[in-house]
Amino acid sequence: MMVKGILIAFSVIAALATLAPLLKKDDWWIRAFDFPRVQITIFTSMVSIALFFIFGKSGFWQYLFALILVACAGYQLKRIYPYTWLAKKQVMKNRQAAEDSKISILVANVLTPNRRASDLLKIIKTKSPDIVLTLESDTWWEQQLQPLEADYPYTVKKPLDNLYGMHLYSRLALVAPEVKFLVEEDIPSIHTSIKMRTGHHVRLYCLHPTPPSPTESETSTERDAELLMVAKHIKERSKSVIVAGDLNDVAWSRTTRLFQEISGLLDPRIGRGFFSTFHAKYPFMRWPLDHIFHSNDFTLISIERLPYFGSDHFPLFAAMNHQPEAESFQEEPEAQAADEKWAEEKIKKAAPDGGKLGE
Repeated sequence: MMVKGILIAFSVIAALATLAPLLKKDDWWIRAFDFPRVQITIFTSMVSIALFFIFGKSGFWQYLFALILVACAGYQLKRIYPYTWLAKKQVMKNRQAAEDSKISILVANVLTPNRRASDLLKIIKTKSPDIVLTLESDTWWEQQLQPLEADYPYTVKKPLDNLYGMHLYSRLALVAPEVKFLVEEDIPSIHTSIKMRTGHHVRLYCLHPTPPSPTESETSTERDAELLMVAKHIKERSKSVIVAGDLNDVAWSRTTRLFQEISGLLDPRIGRGFFSTFHAKYPFMRWPLDHIFHSNDFTLISIERLPYFGSDHFPLFAAMNHQPEAESFQEEPEAQAADEKWAEEKIKKAAPDGGKLGE
């Protein structure tokens, strides 16, 4: 009887974990259920199977709980399916890119207390990206990463001790780089143009908003507003764009999907895999928190999750080819009017001025 009671309790938990994210609420404990959709799917499936073994063919209640669990698992699978290799790829593969039209970026949340800087430097040397973005990097990390400047002469440095420091290193010229504080006065972002080898300019946004959690922010309001402000700015002003960083949001959340739909940016993960970057130390509790999005005038050369270097995040690497003709066969995501209205409400809630980023 106790085992049956536990299974019923698990069934209720699975249902609540599935239904909670459907609420348009910013509370951290609700938004937290956006993250472990893969884990919830596995948990729900296991409980469903256990129901049949424990209850047998006991009638109405068995079938009712089984139906609820199957519906929950089906919904979760629908949300994560686009990030499996079975789905249609959103970004086309490019196998014959000219050297001058290539651009590559490596994103690494270093974890401020982590002291394995030499391991990260080895990874960077091996991949040799055009652009390196580090997050959570403080003054100590800035000193350790100084050897990069021999190969990466263009830099933007914002060391902080609050876990939101940020450093950008580039082989390609940075044009008018700025550090901005979009929503919170101690949470920076980097905005710059990059001059590619062809002379073409690409707008780069480097982001690391706060996550919804009891220790960081009680709601997702600030995180969501920052992402949606940037998305709106991209839609209104920018053409060739790359957005990179630890967004503290998973690829399949409603906010990230809305970010894509408003900005029109593509996700090279779609149709290729999760590339889960967090938590690096716990294989059964991982999800994709670090992201690289780009406009539809880029095609993909490669995307990789890179080796462990002591942080709670794995680095993420992507190499792209600037291919203007790709715009004709890579469709931009589009937002519905109701979703755009919801985004405006989110922005105004966190930024009463409407979220003006300037030029």
